[in-house]
Amino acid sequence: MAKTIYTPGHYYHIYNRGVERRPIFLNDRNWGFFIQRLRHYFADGVVDMIAYCLMPNHYHLLVHVLCEDFGRSVMQPFSTSYTKAINQEQSRVGSLFQGRYKGQMVDKNAYLVHLSRYIHRNPVAAGLASHPADWAFSSYRDYVGLRNGTLPKPGIVLEQFASVAAYAAYVEEGDDRYGQVGHLLFDE
Repeated sequence: MAKTIYTPGHYYHIYNRGVERRPIFLNDRNWGFFIQRLRHYFADGVVDMIAYCLMPNHYHLLVHVLCEDFGRSVMQPFSTSYTKAINQEQSRVGSLFQGRYKGQMVDKNAYLVHLSRYIHRNPVAAGLASHPADWAFSSYRDYVGLRNGTLPKPGIVLEQFASVAAYAAYVEEGDDRYGQVGHLLFDE
């Protein structure tokens, strides 16, 4: 896949998975540390986190890029810092992720909304949760008022719906065929 050029003012789906499909979260502390790293590198004025989901062996981020050179100034140090910390904790060396993170520009509101549902339904599709709200490691709980997190900024998605309940119904009804994002699915 060609290197993505990140343009300020645009939305992107960013994702990556563990090398050889191995877990990238090796203990309970790793999940929280990943979120901490997101908070550190994805600061206000640099990027807005629209939605996210952390899975045992991969992650999905839906972001609104606000800065120049997002890949080099945000994603590269973010990925490197997480990998170095895990390698040090686990007394290991080498790659944690299967290559460089991938990025796909999101150029339509319908795609943005569909992608938020795909991201929030990922644990359900993988059989890790019965409902999106059952999975603690996504922004879905923040969207529907079950958690008051400050990382996601769901306004652009939620304003497409009459209410939070309408968004929740849209996500819960699901469409695990994934339509426009099918080419981005990982072979689990």
